Amino acid sequence: MTVIQNKNTIPNKNKRYSRSRKPRKPVKKEIFINESRNETRIAITENDQLAEILLERPENTRMVGDIYKGTVARVNPGMRAAFIDIGLDHDGFLHFSDINESVHDFMDLFESEYDEESSPKSRGTTIRGEWMPKPGQEIIVQITKEPIHDKGPRVTTHISLPGRFIVLVPNDKQIGISRKINSFKEKRRLQKIARNLKPDDFGLILRTVAQGKSAELIENDFNLLMSDWKIIEKEIKKGSPPTLVYKDMEMAFSVIRDLLTEDVGKIVIDSKKLYRKLGSYLKNLSPHLLEKLEFYNEQIPIFDAYNIEPEIEKTQHRKVWLKSGGYLIIDHTEALVTVDINSGRFQGKKEHELNSLKINLEAVPEVARQLRLRDIGGIIVVDFIDMDNEKNRKSVYLAMRKEMAGDRARSKVFELSELGLLEMTRQRIGPGLLYRVSDVCPICDGLGRVISKDTLMNKIERWIKRMKVENTERRLILNLHPDVAYHFLENSKESIRRLMWKYWVKIDIKKDSELSMNDFKIISKKTGEDITDQFMS
Repeated sequence: MTVIQNKNTIPNKNKRYSRSRKPRKPVKKEIFINESRNETRIAITENDQLAEILLERPENTRMVGDIYKGTVARVNPGMRAAFIDIGLDHDGFLHFSDINESVHDFMDLFESEYDEESSPKSRGTTIRGEWMPKPGQEIIVQITKEPIHDKGPRVTTHISLPGRFIVLVPNDKQIGISRKINSFKEKRRLQKIARNLKPDDFGLILRTVAQGKSAELIENDFNLLMSDWKIIEKEIKKGSPPTLVYKDMEMAFSVIRDLLTEDVGKIVIDSKKLYRKLGSYLKNLSPHLLEKLEFYNEQIPIFDAYNIEPEIEKTQHRKVWLKSGGYLIIDHTEALVTVDINSGRFQGKKEHELNSLKINLEAVPEVARQLRLRDIGGIIVVDFIDMDNEKNRKSVYLAMRKEMAGDRARSKVFELSELGLLEMTRQRIGPGLLYRVSDVCPICDGLGRVISKDTLMNKIERWIKRMKVENTERRLILNLHPDVAYHFLENSKESIRRLMWKYWVKIDIKKDSELSMNDFKIISKKTGEDITDQFMS
């Protein structure tokens, strides 16, 4: 690195020069809450651009953090996991790594009616130093990941109660301080407060927002959590499994608890009732933040007024345009999510390699934004435009790592392969936004495509050919989806006529709105019987 010196200064060979880092521009964060009879939506914007959208409905409330008293339904040592009946459609998945080493001692606190032979400790077993539950055993678990598709929720026996400033960890003895607090002096101060508060057999974790807060505020938060824990203890003792013993706070409160920091400019709410409830919550825990709370009382819907609704609509599209004219294509599969980068309308003036680098680097922040906005988790593969230069591939990889570092969800990014593919994982806590706001298409069954009209015509002809081998039917009624029936009657009359002459059958086409565009149903006109399945392959 070249250092430009003043003529009057004498160079010091022993002095190290370091490049000064430009301070990051502060991010303008705002939270908007829209509540209606059927759902609550929370939009988080950064620099006036939608960054996250959270959604909760009465029939599909947030489950992460809920605590259940369940029963071990079955144990699979090969998977190193147990399945816990907690009263939901699918059993909870408990991996052995999520089992607290002293879970049997924890259960002993609530199951004093067991004798020595049937105590939770003796009903479990230890294999290769790893404690493993037994079928039928009662166990306390907490949901860490919501159910998705046909998979049940993921659960843990490491119980924790998050508050505004601290996390209470029953059956633990450790004191933890958030890694985001850099000041050693502040860490020492918080540790002293925690030691004064911490009861025996409880652990405490000081959260980032506790930085700079008074001992009194932190103690108030601690007292609220201990009050909640006493209620949970009573529910555990009297409840018969499977039963819910603790329901975490609703989404709006959890967002205020976890995300309302000093850098949030304002929280705008369009529900008077929710505005008052959140005001009372903040008054007890962070009264200095009350001024950030605003009530929206205009006729224009809140998300329209702040230009949030159009951005939400775009999250349901596969294609996302870039400013240069390039675009992303986002596709969901059962195993992973793919993001394809395309040059689109981009007209580059440089050589192909530099044009590809420009589009790829432009796509990186948009990919990171879309993953966060759509709450996409699991395995993600990004197909960047091919680049031959190893240095350019490295630049794209480092840019993606930097962008993902600002995401609340944990992620791991791997370097680009020679094919231009970047593999990464992103923490998945629940089903993504797509699965919350949409259902599988009943016509294509989630495939995204329907068979062509010609393919369906050939399928019908093969059916008739099979039927003629065993049956002497001469008059058939062909039921089709209305759109397909219209196509056959208007555009394929000649094909239907040739089909009838070839197999010597009379075919009447009827519209049936209950059929999908991929299917057909054939009725014998003579008997009125549905004979479709008799001659299917």
